[in-house]
Amino acid sequence: MTTDSQSFTRRIALADPTATMALGTMIATRLQVGDTVALKGDLGAGKTTLARAILRTLAVTENVPSPTFTLVQTYETPGLPIRHYDLYRVENPREIDELGLDEALEEGAVLIEWPEHAGNHIPDDALQITLITTGAQSRLADITGPARWASIFREDAHAR
Repeated sequence: MTTDSQSFTRRIALADPTATMALGTMIATRLQVGDTVALKGDLGAGKTTLARAILRTLAVTENVPSPTFTLVQTYETPGLPIRHYDLYRVENPREIDELGLDEALEEGAVLIEWPEHAGNHIPDDALQITLITTGAQSRLADITGPARWASIFREDAHAR
């Protein structure tokens, strides 16, 4: 895990799914071993769409289902193993120990939908993205995380 103690906060308007996919592309360009991307939002807010965009950018060509029932999907990308977690069905944070989160962070990066179900298992240096539905296609992305991520979310660099 990274140890950057500085943080940033940004709010980005996402006009449509294409803008959400562009946000995913920006995130994928910075992912490295030990990174956690925590995806929050109501059902249908676009968490899985964002996770798919990250994985597609990392050259995942296979089907990318929501791991709601399997809880975790593993993807071997050319540069970085990624585990995609969906914790919606996790009722007790102790269940996280059985999902291999610590091992996943030692080997690669993780995308976690419904991180609020993980208790204190989410690293302090996670990139936190909360998607808020503002219309049929539009969303707001509230983003917080370590300072090393801030440059890709500059006012003039974000999705339209």
